[in-house]
Amino acid sequence: MSTPCAPARPLAGLKHTLRQIRSERRVQQRCYATAQKETMPIQNFHPGAIMRGNHKPDNMKRIPVIPPPKSATTVCKDPISAVTQSQISVLDPTGARTRLFDKANIERAKVGDILLVRTKNGDPFAGVCLNVRRVGIDTAILLRNQLTRVGVEMWFKIYSPNVEGIEVVQRKEKRARRAKLYYMRQPRHDIGSVENIVRQYQRQRAMTRSSEAKSRDANSHKKKNNKRGSN
Repeated sequence: MSTPCAPARPLAGLKHTLRQIRSERRVQQRCYATAQKETMPIQNFHPGAIMRGNHKPDNMKRIPVIPPPKSATTVCKDPISAVTQSQISVLDPTGARTRLFDKANIERAKVGDILLVRTKNGDPFAGVCLNVRRVGIDTAILLRNQLTRVGVEMWFKIYSPNVEGIEVVQRKEKRARRAKLYYMRQPRHDIGSVENIVRQYQRQRAMTRSSEAKSRDANSHKKKNNKRGSN
């Protein structure tokens, strides 16, 4: 007659025992590590040895750290405008040309006006202003005139050292409704040559200068006579 066998242990019990064994091993490892750290002679380590952890010897040299240079944005927030203003102050110290084409100025030169540009190299050129290109120091104007019945257009940079002066010969009667008067290139809108207008302007200017000179001379003679009479 066969003897009865003992019942097998379920797997749930094995899993529970394995978990207990693993937890006990972790606690032992932690205890060994802490005990080892407490017994380590940190002060006797060589300075060149590799240190693990936050412990550092007292005789290690500190590396000097140079602070980074200041960025250009803190010194000058807008370097392009600063350079432009410095160049304009050198090329236009009086500020007359800047005011002549400044949008805030009511008496500025506008498109449609007849302008006279005097240059150091070459004859003066006069014409109708078709366009004013405002690009800081590269501000330029486009003038149109007829020479020997041929339409001629020239760009002039107002801050160029070659430009001696810019004068407004005649202003447009009505305000131009466009910023660029390129339609004046057509034959029906072209005003033609402006030589007669420029000559008349130069004559009037010469007459005013001569009258001012005569008045100055008369005032000087009067002052001299008064001084002699007083003596």
